[in-house]
Amino acid sequence: MEVHAKARYLRMSPRKVRLIIDVVRGIPVTQARIQLKHLKKHAAIPVLKLVESAIANAKHNFGLSEDSLYIKTIMADGGPVLHRWRARAFGRAAPIRKRTTHITVVLDEMAEKESKAIKTAENKIKIRKASVKEQVKKEN
Repeated sequence: MEVHAKARYLRMSPRKVRLIIDVVRGIPVTQARIQLKHLKKHAAIPVLKLVESAIANAKHNFGLSEDSLYIKTIMADGGPVLHRWRARAFGRAAPIRKRTTHITVVLDEMAEKESKAIKTAENKIKIRKASVKEQVKKEN
């Protein structure tokens, strides 16, 4: 079941937002949250807020589990542009375009095989981390 959420008229350039949404496209929402919390780009804040809103929609409206959701599609489209002017030399004016963005996110449930594959991958990562910690302890 697909769950939609939108953020409209975000006062940020779509180009800047697309850098962030390309990172989280197609991954589970639990991993997407972690990625967005640790990115240093300012655009990560509204994208994280939107993903959390979509998760809340899925839980409240459809009774879906957060563990079974992934980001199916996410896109940043251009909204209206505020046109301003800046004074330049010799009495001229230069345009300033203050762009806005409409972000749309669609979450979907993972198939059982996909969710099992992700859980086994996460378990492998935990095992590797544990073995690395043990090796570090042995060396010291």
